[in-house]
Amino acid sequence: MNAFEILGLKDGADKKEVHRAYRALVKTCHPDLFEDPEQRKVAQQKLLELNQAYEIAYKKAGEQPAAPSYHTVPLDQALDIAERLRLQGRYETALLQLGRAEFKDDRWFFVEGKIMLGMKQYGTAHQAFREAVRISPENREYREWALEAALQIKKHQKLPYRVADWAEKTFRFGKKNQL
Repeated sequence: MNAFEILGLKDGADKKEVHRAYRALVKTCHPDLFEDPEQRKVAQQKLLELNQAYEIAYKKAGEQPAAPSYHTVPLDQALDIAERLRLQGRYETALLQLGRAEFKDDRWFFVEGKIMLGMKQYGTAHQAFREAVRISPENREYREWALEAALQIKKHQKLPYRVADWAEKTFRFGKKNQL
């Protein structure tokens, strides 16, 4: 499928149509809408596909894509804010702030990986660290964190950890519903 088809548009749609279609679709598949980890994973993949389609379709509509729903900030500022929020344990907010960066480099992927580790999203963290390593293969710290994420993936596949992870999610979900 081409970018316009993914967004449910005909080839040659203008930039306003592209933007409108993108925003409507994001509202239906944003990962934050889903509690189930499998549904959330599927939603993350769909969102990545939509983001790529949006960029391609918007460029074909005649302009560089602007940030879809917020203003971008310089990379160093986004990294600094995201890192401070991560250290406070405010992972979702840190991830949102990181997403405001005007571009992504090895440091961006490294901070994303650390945030995802904090959220116990070990597979996503490992992917982010591997991207940081791909961009800067000489950086030893990136390699160490990638290894740690890989070890966490392996560790949490074992039955006792799977049970503990399930219990944590179940009781944390129950507390949210009580509030």
